[in-house]
Amino acid sequence: MTRFCVSLPVPVSILPARHSCQRFRALSLHISLAACLLAPALTAANTVLAAQAPKTATQDTTATPLTAQRASYDLALAESSGGNTLSATGSMTYNVRDTCTAWSTQQHLDIQSATRSGGAVAMESDYTTLESKDGRHLIFRTVQKSNNTILQTISGEATLDAKNAGGVVHYEKPLKKTLKLPPGTLFPMAHTAAIISAAEHGTSNFSPLLFDGTGEDGAQYTYITAFHWGKPESAPPFQALQNMAAGRVHVAFFGHAQDAILPDYEIGMRYFANGVSDNLDMDFGDFRMAGTLRSLTIPPKPRHC
Repeated sequence: MTRFCVSLPVPVSILPARHSCQRFRALSLHISLAACLLAPALTAANTVLAAQAPKTATQDTTATPLTAQRASYDLALAESSGGNTLSATGSMTYNVRDTCTAWSTQQHLDIQSATRSGGAVAMESDYTTLESKDGRHLIFRTVQKSNNTILQTISGEATLDAKNAGGVVHYEKPLKKTLKLPPGTLFPMAHTAAIISAAEHGTSNFSPLLFDGTGEDGAQYTYITAFHWGKPESAPPFQALQNMAAGRVHVAFFGHAQDAILPDYEIGMRYFANGVSDNLDMDFGDFRMAGTLRSLTIPPKPRHC
């Protein structure tokens, strides 16, 4: 989703360690930010879907014309189910630049919350990537803060072999190490393109592997559900999105444990055919936040490409 850590456009893409700390994904909004939150809970229906998720399938990502964009979102508390979160507000910015041969993305997530157990907490995540348009090379950096204290920095470079044969990721921070990436792994913008392509072709669910650089343990499974693709049921909020197909998408991000049936993080959104998203629904377990697209700029394509 371009991984709003919310890798929102989930992002978002747009997050600290998986399991004990929840990632707010950099949707690509891709929609992938990080803050320590309680483990999320799926409904029984979604748990069954996750357990029955199909094998990873390679999607055709070449037919979907993604666009550069500058998007800003207002975040508001939609639901607090655990009783610990008293209030939560925030904002997210998502900037995608077309550099002709690559996509350059920057995502900033800022959430202010008040809890019964920990008082006021200010969570921030800055996520930047440079992803080649052939989907084979990714440079990434994620910085996560809580109350102005850096919790974690993750950075490095990843490459994928041709013909979906897998690849490697070389981490520079927090520790230098190299991990293999399984065949079928997608980088954030390619992941977003795959979601939109699947929706356009009537595929309602699939489970691609994603590596977005927001975690230390390589690629992770995502489970995608897409529905109602076509003319938007409600009018788009900006002229640039008029007369463009769209649909509702739900993305669940899973950890590496073999018996994991509950996702680390979930995000829902309305995706437009060019990769812009709105109407965000970000599930952090004991509370959910709604994201409203406040401003959107679609810059012209670079003349020198």
